[in-house]
Amino acid sequence: MRLQRTIKEEIQIKGLGLHTGREINLRLRPAPRDTGIIFVRKDRNNTEIKAHVSSVIDTAFATSIGFDGVRVGTVEHIMAALAGLGIDNIYIELDGPEVPIMDGSAFIFTRLILQAGIAKQGKKVSCLRITKPIMLIERQCQIAVAPYEGLKITYSVHYNHPVFGEQRLGVDINEANFIKDLAPARTFGFLKDVETLRDRGLAKGGSLDNAIVIGNDNILNKGGLRFKDEFVRHKILDAVGDFALLGFPVYGHIMADKSGHSLNIKFLRKLLSFVDCWEIVSEPVAANPVFAVHV
Repeated sequence: MRLQRTIKEEIQIKGLGLHTGREINLRLRPAPRDTGIIFVRKDRNNTEIKAHVSSVIDTAFATSIGFDGVRVGTVEHIMAALAGLGIDNIYIELDGPEVPIMDGSAFIFTRLILQAGIAKQGKKVSCLRITKPIMLIERQCQIAVAPYEGLKITYSVHYNHPVFGEQRLGVDINEANFIKDLAPARTFGFLKDVETLRDRGLAKGGSLDNAIVIGNDNILNKGGLRFKDEFVRHKILDAVGDFALLGFPVYGHIMADKSGHSLNIKFLRKLLSFVDCWEIVSEPVAANPVFAVHV
């Protein structure tokens, strides 16, 4: 059975918050086994916030968690990096209300964790294995999960736009393919929505350096896309980060159509309430809780 994991060395990161526009200092520290993933607001009396779906307080344009009036926003990309690399226990310290957006993907977090090294810990990992299908439908969006050996995500996105219409991708997740095929996929948005977002106090730190910006009929980023289907890959990356808030690696096939953070979190809450649809079991060593990609 796979053993729990943390990082070998501390990691220091500095960057802008996507929505607040503030410069944030972030430090990752190794944590003992059974700690889980804990965010620590150093600027708010060291308030600790457990990375769990029960801590989610907002899903507008990002996933935010909070405790006792203290919040941490935009947690999904760093959560995806941790899940993708099988990190079970870690402290994430920061001096502001939002995880830095970096380049808009999980690539920088992933690279720094690999550079720091991953340490095995002396206790087995448990996983949440799906035993019966469950579905949630909300207007034109839906998400479901069914039994599967390992973790697979099949995702569809639809946009009525000249740059792209529909993209669909199925992912069987393992560590190598997460690093190569999912971690570099960047967040994206439409130029026409930028002014509205900023009027709402959002996207203050957004730029072509940390997001794909889609104009009326083109991509505004000079380098173009990293993948021809980068949009759906990023949606899968977001789902990896959101599902990591269950607190266990998931064994099942997740199928989503036009889902986002709000529906993802609603689904996780529904899933946890349907206790006859899953069980907690020891994770087989052969099946990494992170993902191998099949297009």
